[in-house]
Amino acid sequence: MYKSVCIRCNLQEEKKGADAVEGHDEWLHGKPLIKPLDQVELTETELEEEITRTLSANNPHAPQNIVRYSYKELAFKPVTVDHLEVHFVLEGNLIKNSGKSLHPVANFDAHFSQDHCDNPIPLQETPTTDEEEVDEGGEEDRPDSEASKTDKKEPKLKNQFSFCERASQTLTNPLRERGCQTEPPPCRTFCATANQAFVTLISFSLSSLPAFSDFKYYEDPSDEFRDQKGTLLPLWKFQCDKAKGMSVTALCWNKKYQDLFAVGMGTYDFCKQGPGVLVFHTLKNHSFPEYIYTATSGIMCVDIHQQHSYLVAVGFYDGHVAVYNLKKRGEGEPVYKSTAKMGKHTDPVWEVRWQKDDLDGNRNFCSISSDGRIVSWTLVKNELIFTDILRLSVTVSVSDVQGGGQQVISGTSFDFHKQIDHLFLVGTEDGKIHKCSKTYSNQLLKSYDAHNMAVDAVKWNHFHSGVFISCSSDWTVKVWDHAAHTPLFIFDLHAPVGDVAWAPYSSTVFAAVTLDGIVHVFDLNLNKFEALCQQAVVANTVKLTHIEFNPIYPIIIVGDERGFVTSLKLSPNLRKRPKVRPTVAFDTWASKTKTPGDVLSPYGAAIIIKLSLHISMMMGSLLL
Repeated sequence: MYKSVCIRCNLQEEKKGADAVEGHDEWLHGKPLIKPLDQVELTETELEEEITRTLSANNPHAPQNIVRYSYKELAFKPVTVDHLEVHFVLEGNLIKNSGKSLHPVANFDAHFSQDHCDNPIPLQETPTTDEEEVDEGGEEDRPDSEASKTDKKEPKLKNQFSFCERASQTLTNPLRERGCQTEPPPCRTFCATANQAFVTLISFSLSSLPAFSDFKYYEDPSDEFRDQKGTLLPLWKFQCDKAKGMSVTALCWNKKYQDLFAVGMGTYDFCKQGPGVLVFHTLKNHSFPEYIYTATSGIMCVDIHQQHSYLVAVGFYDGHVAVYNLKKRGEGEPVYKSTAKMGKHTDPVWEVRWQKDDLDGNRNFCSISSDGRIVSWTLVKNELIFTDILRLSVTVSVSDVQGGGQQVISGTSFDFHKQIDHLFLVGTEDGKIHKCSKTYSNQLLKSYDAHNMAVDAVKWNHFHSGVFISCSSDWTVKVWDHAAHTPLFIFDLHAPVGDVAWAPYSSTVFAAVTLDGIVHVFDLNLNKFEALCQQAVVANTVKLTHIEFNPIYPIIIVGDERGFVTSLKLSPNLRKRPKVRPTVAFDTWASKTKTPGDVLSPYGAAIIIKLSLHISMMMGSLLL
């Protein structure tokens, strides 16, 4: 066998030598040099000049001027850029070699293939004894003979997994990475000058923009199994570090930018009065406010102009009223503010409302205070001109108070009619609601014995011109018809009610907050006796102060006494729009009624009640 291997290797060497002789003549001839036509001619000095190239491990395309704002250190810090680029990663498995071959019989042809026969390796003959070569009978001792099987012992095959038993090993799948590469998007070069504040604002807006757009798809599918009940989905919580220790005393949405709302910060603890803060938040960025204005007195009420959304009217605890202009962002002071000489209130201002421009085109708003005055403020050049609309007072007899005379009524809330500009409602501290008009400054049109305690809020319905709602600390919420002396609905919420608000999408939906931290949502079209949702949004020890509906989105915001504003989304059962019911003409109904029994039927009774309500509303409008 050794001779055959050597002969085979010699034949391969002769064949390779013959091929080398045949191709030897090709390398004797020199290859012609081809000179390009546009080759630059260089001088000897230029040819001998040495050009040094320095290679570094830094990525030239990596940005070098990236900074991040550190809220801990209140400064911008540079960001270290990683210059390491990984082009290829391959993970494999290593198997421990025991040092001894598990298969002692090797394939000879594999070691001496034709590709590795350039340097033949001679086989060494191992010394053998006469007993091993030939026995007495002259037979060769083969490995597969019976004698070899009885005399030789096969080595025990050891496990390749660290010499452990194979049954105790568990297969571990190796970690692998898979990636795909797509065509890069088109790149364009843009150059502009921006400061660090603008860059920070853009980064915050881009980081919170996906969350703002995603809230539209947050739904509660369990409403399908609750019949008419609904839930409130918490979205975001807003706060301001400068308003720590203050309570939310006012909430107001911006009518033009529906994601922006104003928050008035103060306190209802009259023994611990201090400064106030006016904060503007947006749903697109819940981490930091858009605008912050500080004041020397606590803010009690806020209202944003509907057409000119940059004008904000504010009422303070010390009796002042002011107007802030959001366009003048650098100025922390209001552009208009009342003074003692210009007729400011002597008690806290509880409500402010913007009005339509007067005949001269001047903007104006109204305010109500505990001093019993309802004042109209007109913005003229750089000052506020006041006009007393009404002074709330009652005539007291001599037997009640020594000397008799007029007693001032403290106003706590008011709201103007949606269609009739001069008509408005006033809630007082003694629990009564008065219907008033701007044209009658010394007379009340009508009074309602509404509540047993102070009226915290009174608001007209957005769709029905003759319906309004009120709430009080006597645990009740009442729905009224302005032509009737008694309420249409009374709801006992088992806790003092802080605020109530009508929904902007339905005339029968309203929500209220109580001081035990629960939000109540009602829909009179579906259930006239109890709320569709009663959900606690804060701890029992935290009091809720105000609530407001978003003008277009199914979102409500709730303020508490800790200074937090929580945004909640209404489930589908809480934002159903009422169906339009067809109305029957009076002539058609009269032609079908033939007997008195038809008139007393439920259908006829409903028509008569509806007609009586219309007649009473017409009489009320004639009196106005």
